[in-house]
Amino acid sequence: MKFNNLIKSLIVLAISSILLLITSCKEEPKNIKPIEITFKKEGELQLYKAETDSLIASFDIEIADNEYETQRGLMDRKSMDNDKAMLFIFPDMRMRSFYMKSTLISLDIIYLDANNTIVSIQKNAKPLDETSLPSEAPAQYVLEINGGLCDQLDITIGDTMKFIKLNN
Repeated sequence: MKFNNLIKSLIVLAISSILLLITSCKEEPKNIKPIEITFKKEGELQLYKAETDSLIASFDIEIADNEYETQRGLMDRKSMDNDKAMLFIFPDMRMRSFYMKSTLISLDIIYLDANNTIVSIQKNAKPLDETSLPSEAPAQYVLEINGGLCDQLDITIGDTMKFIKLNN
C-alpha cells in the first residue's frame, strides 16, 4: 500500500515537474509591428489621349519587372497617392490576368500592348478579392493606379503611355 502511494506521489511529482518546465520555457509574446511598405520612385510615366496626343496625367512609378516584384505588386499597401502608380513590365506580349489578393486599396488595372497603347482596363478592382481580372487583348505592360482615376481622368482604350526608368 505504501509502495503504491509512493509511486503515485512520484508520478504526480514527475508530471508537475514536466508541466513547470514546459510553462517556464515559454517566451513572452513579442509585439511584432507590421512592415510599412513605402513608395520607391523608380521611373516617371505619362499617359496621352489617343485622338489629340495631349497629356492626360503624369505618375511617379515603381517598376515590377521580375518574378518577385510582379507577384508582390501593391500587396499590403494601405494607401497610394494619386500621382503614384506601379508599372509591370513583362518580357513578352500575351493575355494577362491580375487579382487583388492581399491588396488593401481599390485599383484601376490598365493593360497596354508592346506599342504602349491601352488595350484593356479593369476599373475599381475590389480590395482583397481573388477574382481573376483578365485583359481583353494581349499585353506587355500593366499599369496600376488608384481605383476611380480612369473615370476621373478619362483614361480609355487607345490612349498611350511613355515612361522612363530612373537610374537608382
